[in-house]
Amino acid sequence: MLSVSGAACKGGPEMAARIVGSGSYLPPHTVANCDLESVVDTSDEWIVQRTGIRERHLLDEHELPSDMGVVAGRRALEAAGCVAGDIDFLLVATTFPDMTCPGTAPFVARELGTGDAPFFDLTAGCTGFVYGLAVAEGLLASGLAQCVLLVGSEALSRVTDWNDRRTCVLFGDGAGAVVLRSGPAGTGVLGVSVHGDPEKALLLHMPAGGARQPASHATVDARQHFLQMEGSGVFRSAVPLMERALERALAKAGLTLTEVDWVIPHQANQRIIDALARRLGVSPDRVIANVDRVANTSAASIPIALDEAMRQGRIKPGDVVAMTAFGAGVTYGAAIVRM
Repeated sequence: MLSVSGAACKGGPEMAARIVGSGSYLPPHTVANCDLESVVDTSDEWIVQRTGIRERHLLDEHELPSDMGVVAGRRALEAAGCVAGDIDFLLVATTFPDMTCPGTAPFVARELGTGDAPFFDLTAGCTGFVYGLAVAEGLLASGLAQCVLLVGSEALSRVTDWNDRRTCVLFGDGAGAVVLRSGPAGTGVLGVSVHGDPEKALLLHMPAGGARQPASHATVDARQHFLQMEGSGVFRSAVPLMERALERALAKAGLTLTEVDWVIPHQANQRIIDALARRLGVSPDRVIANVDRVANTSAASIPIALDEAMRQGRIKPGDVVAMTAFGAGVTYGAAIVRM
């Protein structure tokens, strides 16, 4: 049995989980708002006004959801100067896996070639990436892993009701990934705060397809295999809960918001992002947002935005980044990271 106490730990209180590389992937096929006008009763003006979204990337029929995670993972490994054999643990944050069983992680692991390294799916809705950072930090601190690949990958187009104008305009597909290694304290993940509110479990849900309500002719006919959302309830809950999580993560990090260089919220829609910035008193030029061209990619939204900002040179080494999210469950959380 592996011991994770005392000197056996390579991590420990004096160590931190550092992000040493990032990668992302968006399917090449894009769908603009005007394309949806022929599908549902909507318009570009209506969508932009209410969501800030102008287009989204969608998987083609022949593409597998796990394919996105593989590409994002490879790009993150390349950026970190690592190879698949260096991975000690693979975490895949996803809401709707390739298969209900065995999930998405084994297919990502197989294509990356991670050997017998352990892997699993982490299901925490749009907060999945932040939850994943908390898990990765624990794995590194315990000594159970020296190198963790965390992937957020979502193919929401496969569970979107394209006849429902309330939801079909919101979602997109994509994947983001980061490689984490142990490093000296004061670098990397400085504070993580993750929480849940099960009383709000049905704000975002897919009624059928699980063991509670298995697939049947009746559930298919009732269109119960698509994501359903109570939009007003999500808006009322998301902003205060993301703010609460961020305040708690900052307290754990021993920092104030004035010491944060960048805020990356979950890219749900621009109205939520703007409302959060106002509540925090953060200038819009300190908030990373790409929802206008990516839409809501759930657990993939934060790592995609992070990777894009790093490759654009906006986020630089030494910058402090605050990430905060709200998702189905209801889950919510935040992480403070020194890049």
